[in-house]
Amino acid sequence: MGAIVLLAPRFCAPAQPAPATGVQIQEAPPNPPPDERFKTDILVIVAHPDDETEVTGYLARVIFDQHKRVAAIFGTPGNGGGDVVSNAQAAALGDIRSTEAREALAFFGVLHVWFLGGPDTPGQDVLRSLETWNHGNALWETVRLVRLTRPEVILTWLPDYVAGENHGDHQAAAVIATEAFDLAGDPTVFPEQVSAPRDRRSIAMLTEGLQPWQAKKIYYFSDAVSTDFLKGKGPEYVTTDISPSKHEPYYKLAAEEMAYHLTQDDTGQMAKTALQTGDFTYFKQPERLALGKSLVPGSVAGDVFEGISPSPIRYAAVRGYRPDAGQGISIELGGPWAFYRAFWKAHNLDLLPGLIKTPEVAVGSGAQVHVPILIHNDTDESVQVTLTSGLPPAWHELNGTAQYAVRAHEVYPVQTAYVAASTEKPEWQALTWKAESNGRTVGTLTLRVMTDSPGLPQ
Repeated sequence: MGAIVLLAPRFCAPAQPAPATGVQIQEAPPNPPPDERFKTDILVIVAHPDDETEVTGYLARVIFDQHKRVAAIFGTPGNGGGDVVSNAQAAALGDIRSTEAREALAFFGVLHVWFLGGPDTPGQDVLRSLETWNHGNALWETVRLVRLTRPEVILTWLPDYVAGENHGDHQAAAVIATEAFDLAGDPTVFPEQVSAPRDRRSIAMLTEGLQPWQAKKIYYFSDAVSTDFLKGKGPEYVTTDISPSKHEPYYKLAAEEMAYHLTQDDTGQMAKTALQTGDFTYFKQPERLALGKSLVPGSVAGDVFEGISPSPIRYAAVRGYRPDAGQGISIELGGPWAFYRAFWKAHNLDLLPGLIKTPEVAVGSGAQVHVPILIHNDTDESVQVTLTSGLPPAWHELNGTAQYAVRAHEVYPVQTAYVAASTEKPEWQALTWKAESNGRTVGTLTLRVMTDSPGLPQ
């Protein structure tokens, strides 16, 4: 009996009927645009409640008389400060100061205010503040808020090490604001934020559905002892002009906004006193901005909104980090100073190098001064490098002068430390260093130090 072969039946796809004549294809719903309620002209990115007061003389002008929309981001709730009103401290103080900031900005009509949740970290080292803020998370949140608010301009603190208050949190806000300016327009950065949801009306919405956004300009302001170094580096606004809409000088409007920060002696209480006495000397100072960079035509010292039109612009990539080709043996200031030199280059901040001619710092009279120094050996052999410190009179060295063995292609981090002389009034002094190897000088450094009343530790 022969084998029986079973053949699989052949299946053919049924023919698709042609659309009936006159049947309409369903029209898709319109793609909703970004939420216009949150569109802003200026996004202020700062560290603490009351930091916005550094530019409220200018903000009064653009809000009340130019009808610009402003929003604000605070890096911390200010929970590490003091309270001259009550015994509230720590988290309770943060709640109070956050509320003060919201009320102060509401006086200017600014209702869109966010907090990143970083801890108030007293000190002057930007790297320490970035660490405590959780740098990556703070940047993630800031990029999201830039994409939500779609600012034309970002205003923030100066990303540099200055003699003054020089709060590390101020600098951290500047670094994150600059990074967000450069990254919010890149759809490959935090892509979950710009991926469209499957169903925007459903609770299972998955990704966030924002759009990439490229701001057009970023400006910096400073808490340095003197801001004369900012002259000509950006626009300058007088605060003595009278607001046409409010019929008050801008400096008085700034004082009225600052007066909401009553827990703070050097802001809210000072403003309250000025309003009571009529002495507005502090508030009459001009407000200087430094142009970080602009992606639209215009002049360095021109108005903030010079060259800005309502149309969005394309994403502008920055050059990014590119290591220098080192040669031989050299030294440089490390820590924040070294970071900023690389940061400015990576983010196309070509106007900032040389803004402060000689590196500087302010410390309390008789306080410890810590200066990190990097010894670079860009040779193929290990070397001995002798580092010596040059100190002003009555200073005392704790660590620094020594002979260092530096391996080939190594960077040796030296942590120098000194005790500053006690001075009766603010005084500029200079620290110097010399590095020698094989009997020849391979590098010198100078740091200007202002010894002042006790302030933030380094």
